[in-house]
Amino acid sequence: MKKAMLRSFWIAAFVFVLSVGTAFGASGAFHFGFKKSVDGQLPSINEEGFKDIVMKHGAIFLGNTEQKELYLTFDNGYENGFTPQVLDVLKEKQVPAVFFVTGHYVKDKPDLVRRMAAEGHLVGNHSWSHPDMTQLSAEQIRSELEKVKESVTALTGQPAMSYLRPPRGIFNDNVLAVSKDSGYTNVFWSVAYKDWDVNSQKGPSYAYEQVMKQLHPGAVILLHTVSKDNAGALGAIIEEARRQGYVFKSLDQMETKTYGTEH
Repeated sequence: MKKAMLRSFWIAAFVFVLSVGTAFGASGAFHFGFKKSVDGQLPSINEEGFKDIVMKHGAIFLGNTEQKELYLTFDNGYENGFTPQVLDVLKEKQVPAVFFVTGHYVKDKPDLVRRMAAEGHLVGNHSWSHPDMTQLSAEQIRSELEKVKESVTALTGQPAMSYLRPPRGIFNDNVLAVSKDSGYTNVFWSVAYKDWDVNSQKGPSYAYEQVMKQLHPGAVILLHTVSKDNAGALGAIIEEARRQGYVFKSLDQMETKTYGTEH
């Protein structure tokens, strides 16, 4: 029962992560969104109304769009039994990734967090309690981030934590400014699909198709490890992307740290 309730919470929490950017009026809050890539063309955030804010704070949305490079990122709000399979595939294929973890995940699955770091992956910050950070004070934002960082460092010995994914992709100028001042680069995405609903999994072939049809040079790919489909499709995604000439890189290898003005 507890696990079912937790799953329901995270499904509701992730429901806005589709590629739609929405302003929240007077609160000045936004959901990150983008115009999806089609046939290898670059996605765009031009229409979403928050381009200037995102660019001002140097958030990541794309890598070098002139190179066939890809960046795998995973959100880990809770464990649904598939992260070990994901890690197995990444290890077999020798592909780096970044895992954005919450406080719940760190407390519940410390061995998996240790494994992520031990196998060369980055562990990023997804906040301690997965709140809407636009509703928090600067002090509260810093506390949310510091608790995750301290806990991960205690588990893994990882001395630094440089990357943040705001919960549910909700942000505003204050969230980006405070987190940047705390040493973080905010990481959004340019490839995503509705993969977080554990009650609406459609099979590995569907996951494969959704990712591959959006693939483009410099893509930052958002996946959720709660998805059985993602775990089953990951190996095929990696193999086909490589067949097409793509190279998987770590965020630490990204040369382009901001949006290009044309996007």
